[in-house]
Amino acid sequence: MIQEFKDFIAKGNVMDMAVGIIIGAAFTAIVTSLVGDLINPIIALFTGGIDFSGWFYTLDGSEHASLAAAQEAGAPVFAIGNFIMAVINFLIIAFVVFLLVKMVNRIKAAAEQPEEPAAEEPAGPSELDVLLEIRDALKKG
Repeated sequence: MIQEFKDFIAKGNVMDMAVGIIIGAAFTAIVTSLVGDLINPIIALFTGGIDFSGWFYTLDGSEHASLAAAQEAGAPVFAIGNFIMAVINFLIIAFVVFLLVKMVNRIKAAAEQPEEPAAEEPAGPSELDVLLEIRDALKKG
């Protein structure tokens, strides 16, 4: 069983997957920072800083000053604002990832394109054509 485990770990697919997961985690941090630190402030500038996370309803009808206060009091809370913010953040992140993937694909395609062959010089007359011309010139002359 230990040998089977060693064989499994030694396979390239497992190592590729591990590298992919590690790079994916790092990529997630980059995209999250891009969205949270750069894109969301720009959107907040245009929307007047609307924050939906304060929209909530207590299912038992009790009144609370904030979502945190309602959750701390143990009230059953329908936090619609958090859900809306999660959807908005998802759409922004999905769009940013789409743009990044599109850019990477464009760079890959440019790198994979074979170099254009040098323009071929027009081929001159073949050896047979030259010999025929010489023969015809000798017949005339």
